[in-house]
Amino acid sequence: MPPVKKLFSASLLAAGLALGNLAQAAPTLLNVSYDVMRDFYKDYNPAFQKHWEKEHNEKVNLQMSFGGSSKQARAVIDGLPADVITMNMATDINALADNGKLVPDNWVTRLPNNSAPFTSATVFIVRKGNPKALKDWPDLLKDGVQVIVPNPKTSGNGRYTYLSAWGYVLKQGGDESKARDFVGKLFKQAPVLDTGGRAATTTFMTNQIGDVLVTFENEAEMIAREFGRDQFEVVYPSVSAEAEPPVSVVDKVVAKKGTQAVAEEYLKYLWSPEAQEIAANNYLRPRDATVLAKYTDRFESRLPVGGEDLRRLAHRAEDPLQRRWRVRPDLYQQVTTVLRGRSEGAARGSGLAPR
Repeated sequence: MPPVKKLFSASLLAAGLALGNLAQAAPTLLNVSYDVMRDFYKDYNPAFQKHWEKEHNEKVNLQMSFGGSSKQARAVIDGLPADVITMNMATDINALADNGKLVPDNWVTRLPNNSAPFTSATVFIVRKGNPKALKDWPDLLKDGVQVIVPNPKTSGNGRYTYLSAWGYVLKQGGDESKARDFVGKLFKQAPVLDTGGRAATTTFMTNQIGDVLVTFENEAEMIAREFGRDQFEVVYPSVSAEAEPPVSVVDKVVAKKGTQAVAEEYLKYLWSPEAQEIAANNYLRPRDATVLAKYTDRFESRLPVGGEDLRRLAHRAEDPLQRRWRVRPDLYQQVTTVLRGRSEGAARGSGLAPR
């Protein structure tokens, strides 16, 4: 064969091999999630990769992005190509439906349990010995008490705090005016508003700022692993919103990338016994009753008073409190007004309005 033909044949062979390798390249998923889920997905992702390879004889690459829940939703709306989004409040995924129809309006019905594979609760993390005797919401309004909580404009964690404190007043027989005043005073106790839950933990534990951190139950376990169990105590307030962190495929993204099948399986596998065990080991309350029964020693046996009501308020737009959040952002604005002149970090300039 003449040298030119040999070179041409070799080039074709190389091109064919390259195309073959491209065709066999493992799919890549981007999961855009919120701050305090880092530890869970660090454990879950390798388990799913093994499951997918066993079932499909194909590897899958998994990438993660973490931040304040609402800030992350804003990033996806602005073009971050998330195949799946795993938030801590349904309103953040609703925002994707309202802005560009990135997900359908009925996204919450596509998976079990309102598309929330596990739950958590709002708790207080206090210094060892609870030196300021912080046991319930009114205690956080005492003179000199500094409350560390993420900004509800950028963080679902902050909004659950807002909802829980608001609900506490209503449960005590107070009206909307009293609830507004109470929540305004609560956020005025915050020396700084971080954009997400993990940043708030750093402020409280590493920088030793504040007397109480309001966060999710599962974040307390992360703090214990990193800082030691002798550094803090967990207090369950009398009213706590049951957090249902929802998940969804981002339909427009997976259609463009051709990753719909693996993205759907990635989320469905969250309800598998293996994933539910991983959730329990990360102090997330599993939906699987059998798995939950094995871990009753690590969870408060009852959801704090009012939690069920607040769960509905947090996740169903037709409920009164959620309508107030969606339709009347003036209530949120009245809370944030008291924070003028205080540091709100990167929350300033966030384009995602409270919903």
